[in-house]
Amino acid sequence: MENSTYSYSYVNNNSSDNPNSGKVTRIKKPHPVRNTIIIVTMLLLFAVLDMSIVETGEDEYTLIKRFGELKRVISTSGLSFKIPFIETETKLEKQVLLYDLKESDVITLDKKTMVTDSYVLWRIVDPKLYIQTLNSRTEAESRLNTTVYNSLKNVISSMEQSDVISGRDGALDATIMENIGDALARYGIELIRVETKHLDLPDDNKNAVYERMISERNNIAATYTAEGASEAKKIRNATDNEIAVLLSKAHAEAEKTIAAGEAEYMRILSDAYESKERSDFYTFVRSLDAAKAMMQGGNKTLILSADSPIAKIFQNAE
Repeated sequence: MENSTYSYSYVNNNSSDNPNSGKVTRIKKPHPVRNTIIIVTMLLLFAVLDMSIVETGEDEYTLIKRFGELKRVISTSGLSFKIPFIETETKLEKQVLLYDLKESDVITLDKKTMVTDSYVLWRIVDPKLYIQTLNSRTEAESRLNTTVYNSLKNVISSMEQSDVISGRDGALDATIMENIGDALARYGIELIRVETKHLDLPDDNKNAVYERMISERNNIAATYTAEGASEAKKIRNATDNEIAVLLSKAHAEAEKTIAAGEAEYMRILSDAYESKERSDFYTFVRSLDAAKAMMQGGNKTLILSADSPIAKIFQNAE
């Protein structure tokens, strides 16, 4: 059987220089129409195959729609297939997304204006619900902006300005997240984090507010200082009273001890000189001591009256 992709022609060689002169030669030539059809057909097959293959990355969802109706969601990476010309594909981000809110003014519970600047981290967790309710990232960010701003406004409007300022360490953001709750779950969105980048006072009244806050802190400090001084005075008074009581008790105990010592001393003397001989000896020694005390200086003459105790001692000695 002859190959249909080729055509044949016959040539009569009548040249005198050709040894095959007079013979008819069949020449095989490519068939132009048929080859073109084959090439076009193969190209169409490759195009259809390419349109049928769906490639899904690690950081994306692929949504397959048929005549605009969502048929399935591909959430795992790799290759899959769709019906060409009938089904179309749409890509959605799977990774964490950032939305930066615009600066806005909010009013605190004590009617003070503050300027807030925040951002939101979020991601799509239910692509089917997301595409059915929002249909685009622009609309999703609009919902995020409205929800987060309303929560921010409600939280700050329920707080004093001083509490708002002191909550900039993360407590304010946690309260905002708690206030939002799962309000965005109905859109297939998970709110990961709300972070306040900037929370400050308007420039026109910032200095006045700072001065008032400094004054309030000074008043509080003065109150604490006065209370501390009062407590210190009470403690000193109580300590002084306790010391006075202890000293009084100590003096009383000392007087008792001295009196007891003197009584013991007298008892010992009484026991030592209870006999007449001992008593006379004691009187003699004391008289000599008295005479010694009187004979001071250059004059060593001792003049005694006849009835003085010392004279009596010398008289008795004779």
